[in-house]
Amino acid sequence: MAEGRPKGGGNMEGESREERQAFVALHGAALGASGVPALYWERLRHKLENEVFDAGEFFGIMQVEEVEEEEGDNEEIEGELKKKPNPGNELCYKVIVTNENGLQAANPNSIFLIDHAWTYRVEHARQQLLHVPGLLHRMANLMGIDFHGEVADEGAIEQVLQEMWKYNQTYQLSQGTAEEKVPVWYIMDEFGSRIQHSDEPTFATAPLFYIPQQIAYTVLWPLRDLETGGPLLPEAAPMAKEQAGHLALQMQWAEKQVPTAKEPSPDEQGEPAPSLVVQVYTDLPQILNNLKHPRFEFTEDEGEADILYNFSHFKDYRKLSEERPHVMLNQFPCENLLTVKDCLASISRRVGGTEGPKWLPRTFNLHTELPQFISYFQQRERRGEDNHWICKPWNLARSLDTHITNNLHNIIRHRESSPKVVSKYIESPVLFHREDVGMVKFDIRYVVLLRSVKPLKLYAYDVFWLRFSNRAFSLDDLDDYEKHFTVMNYASGVTLKQVHYDEFIPLFEKQYPEYSWKTVQAEIFKAFAELFQAASAKPAPFGICDYPSSRAVYAIDLMLKWDTTRDGKRTMQPQVLEVNFNPDCDRACKYHPTFFNDVFSTLFLDETDNCHVTYVV
Repeated sequence: MAEGRPKGGGNMEGESREERQAFVALHGAALGASGVPALYWERLRHKLENEVFDAGEFFGIMQVEEVEEEEGDNEEIEGELKKKPNPGNELCYKVIVTNENGLQAANPNSIFLIDHAWTYRVEHARQQLLHVPGLLHRMANLMGIDFHGEVADEGAIEQVLQEMWKYNQTYQLSQGTAEEKVPVWYIMDEFGSRIQHSDEPTFATAPLFYIPQQIAYTVLWPLRDLETGGPLLPEAAPMAKEQAGHLALQMQWAEKQVPTAKEPSPDEQGEPAPSLVVQVYTDLPQILNNLKHPRFEFTEDEGEADILYNFSHFKDYRKLSEERPHVMLNQFPCENLLTVKDCLASISRRVGGTEGPKWLPRTFNLHTELPQFISYFQQRERRGEDNHWICKPWNLARSLDTHITNNLHNIIRHRESSPKVVSKYIESPVLFHREDVGMVKFDIRYVVLLRSVKPLKLYAYDVFWLRFSNRAFSLDDLDDYEKHFTVMNYASGVTLKQVHYDEFIPLFEKQYPEYSWKTVQAEIFKAFAELFQAASAKPAPFGICDYPSSRAVYAIDLMLKWDTTRDGKRTMQPQVLEVNFNPDCDRACKYHPTFFNDVFSTLFLDETDNCHVTYVV
């Protein structure tokens, strides 16, 4: 039996109207968005202010014997995982109504608070289990893990880190920095964690952040009247029920970008005359401070510009094509097919058959392809193949909210926090020897210049950039950021290892004398060519639109992994990780002052002589 925790009473009649209005002003929008009926708001305010936890007066926890069933088809696995109240545990619990009068949905008091036993962000979980007094004991007990020691035990911590995904819930802040918007995970108290979930719910739940106390709770309320003994069955996670694909949504949005008006004639969109000074309008300080080419001149009047080069996404191509067809700009309609991770994976499958291209890690959209992923995961498990995966948000950079795991429950639950893809983690990366650390992971960033789609004309900037991990690589300690990630320039107090490209090449060839960088780079450029050929293979919105006045700069991040050819030869295979729109070119400008001169000359003048670019396709 769960016990209530009333902490004070209070005379509701004596409370002022102003307090009630203030509560609605602070929390009304959140309560409305979560579907909490207004009938309950006043009583909820009273319970929050007085910390009234009275669920134990209405509900009880029953321990039941769970009968193992045969595993169903892969298409049904997700549903089965959701139906099992405590998947993986020997003990199974069921929460029922115990109040002798049952529970009436029309009663304003029929709303309950559930405490959160643990609130955290994933990257802090291990340290909190190690250092927060009593946390490991409580989590082990809640999850049925045998741990009774006084000192934090690494084995128990690992078990909790594995099992917690069966209990985790999540919410996300809608405001703040990118770091503050990273999903917050929480585990409800012993009562909340025993609640089953169902596709035929009797109750609804929603997280609520109570602003005066800066504390998050879960709110529980009935969807219908229940008699004594009736089960408490909240709704399954909403994302588990959604079937519409993100790619389809992207396509609908992209269709609005595709210009349908008359395309510019050759005279209207031809290259500027050799003597013409081209007017550039831009909001990018890096360009304003570094573009020194004599053919380009800045203007503060967007209306008189020949080139619009802006950071934000341009949308009204149709109007531009009709009114100012000669104006060039730094983006293509539908380029989100490259720069959003689930779309990138989808278009890349046009190369290489069912397994996709060799240059892209096997990737699944967790929103639309969960059954396929589970099937693939289990097939690899049966074959004894490596099953480490990396979960990434569709549209975030800098490794934010990105997690590595070999735990299927972990992956399934991560998709509930924000839209994500899951990609095969590169378990055999080509490593680089750092004298101060050892053999570490590294990735490479190339800047590519897309001058046109039809015909496809793509260049790569000759200088590339490198990022390194700070700890020797091994396929363990998956939450050790400095071992498994390479983005170190956004965290304070973290070492940032920098090696210039022309210093890197001889060091790389010394470490791997059988592999010349020229040969490796040829494979990288081959991957780039195939990627952009795939991205432009179909008409918009299923491919990048061939708007004649568009030009664009992208950054492609990649790694190298070890692979084996059919004849047994060991090779270095490029692995494209992501494509970024309007990348930060600060380092490029700092070390290569002609960078934007080369970019603008290549893209807008079609002059590549004396520019540090290589024609790719």
